Amino acid sequence: MSCLTGPRPLNWKAAAPPIPNFTAQRSTLPRLPVPDLSATLERLKTSLLPLAHSEAEFADVAGKIDTFGSHTGSGKVLQSRLLQRANDREHWLEEWWDDLGYLGYRDSVVVNVSYYYGFDGQPTHLPQTPAARAAGLARGALVFRQKLQSGQVKPEGTKGGDFCMDTYRWMFDCCRIPGLQGLDWSISHSGANADELGHIIVVRKNRFWKIKGIVGGRILSMTELEKQIQHIYDSTAEEYPGVGVLTASNRDIWAKDHAHLAANAHNASILHTIHSSTFLISLDTDTPSSPVAHSRSLWHGSLSPSTSDAPGLKNRWVDKPVQFIVFDNALAGIMGEHSIMDGTPIARMCDEVLDWLADPAFDLGSPSATPPSIPEPLDFIVDEQTLCAIDNASKAAYQLANSQAMSYHHTPYGKAAIKSFGVSPDSWAQMIVQLAYARLLREQGLKREGGTYEAATTRKYWKGRTETIRVVTSQSDAFVRAMDDPHASQEDRKKLFDSAAKTHVALAKAAGNGEGVDRHMLGLKLCLKEGEPVPELFGDPLYKRSGHWVLSTSAIFSDHFPVYGWGEVVPEGFGVAYMTGFDDHLQYTITSRKEVPNQEFVDEIARAAIDLYDLHTSQAKAML
Repeated sequence: MSCLTGPRPLNWKAAAPPIPNFTAQRSTLPRLPVPDLSATLERLKTSLLPLAHSEAEFADVAGKIDTFGSHTGSGKVLQSRLLQRANDREHWLEEWWDDLGYLGYRDSVVVNVSYYYGFDGQPTHLPQTPAARAAGLARGALVFRQKLQSGQVKPEGTKGGDFCMDTYRWMFDCCRIPGLQGLDWSISHSGANADELGHIIVVRKNRFWKIKGIVGGRILSMTELEKQIQHIYDSTAEEYPGVGVLTASNRDIWAKDHAHLAANAHNASILHTIHSSTFLISLDTDTPSSPVAHSRSLWHGSLSPSTSDAPGLKNRWVDKPVQFIVFDNALAGIMGEHSIMDGTPIARMCDEVLDWLADPAFDLGSPSATPPSIPEPLDFIVDEQTLCAIDNASKAAYQLANSQAMSYHHTPYGKAAIKSFGVSPDSWAQMIVQLAYARLLREQGLKREGGTYEAATTRKYWKGRTETIRVVTSQSDAFVRAMDDPHASQEDRKKLFDSAAKTHVALAKAAGNGEGVDRHMLGLKLCLKEGEPVPELFGDPLYKRSGHWVLSTSAIFSDHFPVYGWGEVVPEGFGVAYMTGFDDHLQYTITSRKEVPNQEFVDEIARAAIDLYDLHTSQAKAML
């Protein structure tokens, strides 16, 4: 009971057992550095210049930066405290980032935090039923889990070295727990007796089922898993109370509803079974047929405008880090819980599982002579209080999901063409976004009221996660202005593009080395002691505007993901999920609130993409 409702254990994160072959990384990988204060402040000043609305505004913030970093300024004291903190612990940012970025966030994780990856179709050599689709994913994920826990999964990395694999501890056999005191945490059951693990939770029409994925140490065959899952399809004709939608509530509301459920011993047992499950599979009744429909069905599930209801989320448990979703037309994907594991480990797992399933030589297992036990239904005892909570949660989820707009675009060229021009595909994709957004603002008669966030991985460091690439630069702005300046030549535009792309590459490299702005400045601010005055810099309007992410962007790649995305992070902003890994197209998914000009932005992205291509082809011809 205590582990279900709190208080949050002090050592909750250390309690998850390490992955055997990654334990040495604790001593072999470097620690995340605390950057030099003067270097960070210089980077900050440079990043603010293009975002200033006037010379006077920039001069004002520049003075505050200089004061903060002076010998008599508070920056020196805060830097000293931060260095001491870094000396006293493995990762100076980890606890702060977990809680401030994710576990202390109290709005719904649906739309606001969780992400999704949509999968390509079931390989043609496998049965085409939704039960077979779910079974194949289950078999593949269980094999990946087995390889992970037995030390057979190799670390990711670059030519420069391995990446930290610590967050892989939080992929299987675990769950996020809503906290009654305003802070969530996650609980891992990976260290439990093997006989208590290896089960999968399957949800159909809001009814939860437990199936055995591993029996006596043996992963069940795809055929055995398919029979169990088909039994669930055949045995679930009616809808059950949608307890799962409670997980989509405001986290404080969900914590209270969770505690009420857990107060009943029968329900507490079901919660424990869900939390300790290897992963969850949602068998949804949707049949999405377009990229946007596929995306939205994964992102927030089906919606019912006639009843202002969110029936799709009743069939989910969004606190599970791995939640596969299989639709009635056998399309599939995954919804990821983001709090203590970023999207790249889940993308790697999915990519490998889908690669295996696409290979006819992949071992789908052989059925045992003794058939596995039939799935066990897990039916919550639902009282009037919980029924009322379900109704309220579903209506709130509908309002949230229905407030969102989404658009999707493929450019007519991709990585192959961009590389032939000698340009980084990521920088190219970002310059498309900068040009498109500037044109959108001009068309709308608006000023730019925030910055552009791009995530860079810092996993070269022990327990590293991300740093911010501040994409807006004086160089990118100069390029953007030239593209619509009738007096600028194509040659001048190309030179300005090259300068902007080069600057972006340098910023991305620096961020990956932990030499950004935002994490360091956050750490300095958090080193203030209670009662101490807050330095003027932190309240400066331009400084605050620079961290108001009107464009929240990130890229990931798998050739098995025809769709992927997440939500915007500020009310007037856009979420920009893109892929640059396809040879023949770039892929953009744009999310925003409905009142924001979403389709107009995507139209500008399409136009900017063509303009960049034409710019480079015209210059290539001019050089012949």
